[in-house]
Amino acid sequence: MASIFTQIINGDLPGHFVWRDEVAVAIMTIAPIKPGHCLVIPVEEIDHWDDLPAETSAHLMQVASRVAKAQKRVYSPKRVGVMVAGLEVPHTHYHLVPINEIPDLDFALQQQAEPEALAAEAAKIRQALVDLGYRDSADPSCTDK
Repeated sequence: MASIFTQIINGDLPGHFVWRDEVAVAIMTIAPIKPGHCLVIPVEEIDHWDDLPAETSAHLMQVASRVAKAQKRVYSPKRVGVMVAGLEVPHTHYHLVPINEIPDLDFALQQQAEPEALAAEAAKIRQALVDLGYRDSADPSCTDK
């Protein structure tokens, strides 16, 4: 059975996209640790991050870097933390979390977010990506579904 991320990527489940290309997507997580918490996910369903082809891994980090720059612009954090936990969904994904201190990376801080709030945060990040010159993020398929 397809992972929940594959179902979102395929449009079978709703998702709030901030980036989409042929290799990767970035979506808002439904249970953010902090506002702006995104997931960068390969389109190809690969369970363990260390099994990613080198090209895919490099591309995910490039997308993560671009999304992090947009998060910095929108949220003005000291840093954007990157985590790869991978226990909750068997499909590689990087958590990007705007943070000001190490305790901001605690998964115990997660809270369910309303779809309207996620849509609003996604729109801010997408606009920041466009403002930064990353036109890929402005693809019509990046709108909320």
